[in-house]
Amino acid sequence: MALSRGLRCCQRVFSWIPVLIITCVVLWSYYAYVFELCLFTLTNTLEKVAYLLVFHVCFVMFSWTYWKSIFTPPASPCKKFQLSYSDKQRYEMEERPDAQKQILVEIAKKLPIFSRAQSGAIRFCDRCQVLKPDRCHHCSVCETCVLKMDHHCPWVNNCVGFANYKFFLLFLSYSMLYCVFIAATVFQYFLKFWVGDLPNGPAKFHVLFLMFVALMFFVSLMFLFGYHCWLVAKNRSTLEAFSAPVFINGPDRNGFNVSTRRNLQQVFGEDRRLWFIPVFTSQGNGHYFPLKNRSSESHNSLLANEDMWEESDDGSEEGSLAENQDPSVTIEMEE
Repeated sequence: MALSRGLRCCQRVFSWIPVLIITCVVLWSYYAYVFELCLFTLTNTLEKVAYLLVFHVCFVMFSWTYWKSIFTPPASPCKKFQLSYSDKQRYEMEERPDAQKQILVEIAKKLPIFSRAQSGAIRFCDRCQVLKPDRCHHCSVCETCVLKMDHHCPWVNNCVGFANYKFFLLFLSYSMLYCVFIAATVFQYFLKFWVGDLPNGPAKFHVLFLMFVALMFFVSLMFLFGYHCWLVAKNRSTLEAFSAPVFINGPDRNGFNVSTRRNLQQVFGEDRRLWFIPVFTSQGNGHYFPLKNRSSESHNSLLANEDMWEESDDGSEEGSLAENQDPSVTIEMEE
């Protein structure tokens, strides 16, 4: 037991190494650009001011989105998807797999569950003891079920999912902008140092290396950002791109694709003024997502029950999760 805790503690410590690497690179780039380039190399005052002003806007937006991607807790299923004490006892005491599946089917009748396991059964997490909402998956690193899980990203040491997917996309976009701005403004001084028009000194190493690092990160980020833009347009997660979600009629990669405009609004919200600001504006609550072929599913008694789920049996607020609210308010988080 003590050994297991020790290994788990070491794992948590080592999981911060990629974040530490990115932080060190960004802090070095700040020093190299602000001090070695702008303050020690540039001679034109107007050019200094313009470069420093735009650079700090890019730096602040990059840091803000990176912080939100790292420290936004992954959203987990609410209590409605957890087994009650009586249901849990009934499920655990039943030894026949078919009977267990039937118990889960009965429980799921009051929930908006449209997707199934590959076997056609209700998706159930034995570790978290919850019925998985659509697009929800268990993360072995975070040790919890994550709503609309995309992937676990070591560079932010967090699960990318419903609660922070917008922040992750903005982090990628502002990272690219940060790299492009640095490369574009450093390029002429990179050439001057390279051909010897500027004297050798500490600034030469920083400027030359800054150019290489900015281009290297830009190329890698460009492919990753382009891939996630394609995923958003198709309304797929990374997991769904590799393994199509299964519905009552079988697997369908485009099951949640409801048009490009609506797909974008699900992630960024309807107010376009807030699209590029790292505040939570995603639609819904992460437990239910509109389907492309909703009419073909609605005939099934298990699936045509969204309205029943939204109305609590006891009339409490717990039965209805309001849309367009911060997931930290409406969704229980596991620490």
